[in-house]
Amino acid sequence: MNYDLLVHVDDNDPARLNLAMNNCANYAAALPNEEFQTVMVVTGPAAQLFTKDNAAQAARGEQLMKAGLSIRLCNNALNAFNVDRSKLWDGCEIIPAGMVEIVKLQREGFAYVKP
Repeated sequence: MNYDLLVHVDDNDPARLNLAMNNCANYAAALPNEEFQTVMVVTGPAAQLFTKDNAAQAARGEQLMKAGLSIRLCNNALNAFNVDRSKLWDGCEIIPAGMVEIVKLQREGFAYVKP
């Protein structure tokens, strides 16, 4: 069985990001003996949340990435909202287009969740 999970975050709302991170942590905790990948794709205004200016969320995000979460930030969103790439959380990956990444992952069998 495929347990790969795709979490989509697109709101500039810290509470929604916290919910998404909780979902990722809870998902991993519920599958201790399973192999899976968890990917968070960030599009739209949510890209503004992934800077080191948001220290508490950055620390939690970096902890989740060390545990296997892949955070992928849409380059189009970073450009649209003038996000300074030098301030991005360590470990985040910049992808060309978030929607294309979502479709690609769904085609690979990832289950889609938008908290």
